[in-house]
Amino acid sequence: MKAVILSAGQGRRLLPLTKEVPKCALQIEGRSLVEWQIDELLKSGFRDVTTVLGFRAEAVERLLADHYHPGQVQALYNPFYSICDNLVSCWMARPRMTEDFLLLNGDTLFETAVLARLLGSPSRPVTLATDCKAAYDADDMKVTLDGNKVVRVGKTLTPEQSHRESIGMILFRDDGPALFAAALERALREPHALKQWYLSVIDEMAKTGLVWECSMQGLQWIEVDCYPDLMQARKLIAGRNDE
Repeated sequence: MKAVILSAGQGRRLLPLTKEVPKCALQIEGRSLVEWQIDELLKSGFRDVTTVLGFRAEAVERLLADHYHPGQVQALYNPFYSICDNLVSCWMARPRMTEDFLLLNGDTLFETAVLARLLGSPSRPVTLATDCKAAYDADDMKVTLDGNKVVRVGKTLTPEQSHRESIGMILFRDDGPALFAAALERALREPHALKQWYLSVIDEMAKTGLVWECSMQGLQWIEVDCYPDLMQARKLIAGRNDE
């Protein structure tokens, strides 16, 4: 199976740490964030990993070349990273969407069991990894469910509509990759496309009954957006190293 990691952003909420180093290259217990992600993917059987890069792409390319065999991890460059959101990074990776694949946000750190649970879920066109908590804030990518089926995804959902949150990991199988690639093409033709998240496309697909959830409740993961998240990520990794 293939994996695509979206790692084009600088991570401005982590300044000054990301003034010269992109978020995906920040060190967490001796390895960069993107290395932790790739190593978990390789451990779970993935052999075709693509990273979509932008800010200081050359530094990440050197890092990948130093730590992985030639051809093991490939890099795509998004030249529009500074003026667009991640919909365009997804669109850049369309050539990788010809068969089953995993799409992963470049700031999601997770334990191996998260991947195992997602890969073991029933085969659906689109499976969104989710988790739940007592309350959701404005920055959470919230999810509305009808049973196990996803009917809405977005940051602006009301508390009553917010049953889960997306953890930044989606599995596409069967006809899901082709349907997603086609939906990306349509979305990019819209005037506001440069400021859209790719999950806006998942939201549209959910309205047609193509998207299901896989709950990661009880498992460890974290989205690294700000300094407290980075500290929590270091604790998560340190705890795993102590096991």
